[in-house]
Amino acid sequence: MMSNNSFTPEYFQLTLFTDSGPLRYLFFCLCLLIYMTIISANVVIILTVCLEKSLHQPMYIFISCLCLNSLYGSAGFFPRFLMDILSDTHLISHASCFIQIYVIYTYVSYELTILSIMAYDRFVAICQPLHYHSKMTLRMVRRLLIFALLYPAFAIGFCVSLSVRLPLCGNKLHRLFCSNWPVVQLSCVDTTLNSIVGQFVTIITIFIPLLFVLYTYLRILLVCRRSSSEFRGKALQTCLPHIVTFVTYSFSLFCELLFTRFESDTINPIITVVLSLEYLIIPPINNPLVYGLNLPQIKGAIFRFLKIHKMGPADKM
Repeated sequence: MMSNNSFTPEYFQLTLFTDSGPLRYLFFCLCLLIYMTIISANVVIILTVCLEKSLHQPMYIFISCLCLNSLYGSAGFFPRFLMDILSDTHLISHASCFIQIYVIYTYVSYELTILSIMAYDRFVAICQPLHYHSKMTLRMVRRLLIFALLYPAFAIGFCVSLSVRLPLCGNKLHRLFCSNWPVVQLSCVDTTLNSIVGQFVTIITIFIPLLFVLYTYLRILLVCRRSSSEFRGKALQTCLPHIVTFVTYSFSLFCELLFTRFESDTINPIITVVLSLEYLIIPPINNPLVYGLNLPQIKGAIFRFLKIHKMGPADKM
């Protein structure tokens, strides 16, 4: 039953921001540096894969998509966050709030679907090496990436569309950015449908990809146990960056899911801020560093690219 106090707020207030005085400029510079680092590191990987023909292979295409997703998720968070650090009023319009929810939630889902595809790619390469080139064709790569994009886009879009229609009895969100469940909790009507759909979307966009990655690496581990030490070394070299990325992202996401299960206003504000920002900051920095530093093909291509551009015209002749 709808409350008489229900309304559709023009703005939401993000109440987790506090008045930090002159320190706000230090926080702004630090966060701007982090954002510039994320952009620079991910752009370097993307350009390296695009410009180096030897890297036009499925694994490196998926890595560049992972970095592209980091830019997408960061763009949905950092520009607004940097403005709020310097602002005295932390209001975000109704439309902008739901756009931010959609961008951040699809970023989370894209990360997992791309990691799932990368796990499948490594599974075929290690467990079925003779069939790799026939299975992982350019056409198959294109289909997998389209699926990885459309599947979360529609699932998250449906979930967010249910939240947009809810009549609300308040406009205060104890968050640094807009999040779906805190908005749903402001509703004046029964939100059982939103809860059920939200849990279903969480399962199909988060837990199923996580379980799929675990399953593929279990299969890879079983194959490596029966293989030579040289084979295990090569398999580990190609899988280690993906495992590090997967574990880092899973931990960051677990912290966020754990955070949403508690009343955030009862948690220490510092812990709340850390849990809120971890999965939006660590993975976008971690991905290009892990792949750029651990995969010799990418690292070698980056060094060659830098060396060529440092040479003068006389040196190139």
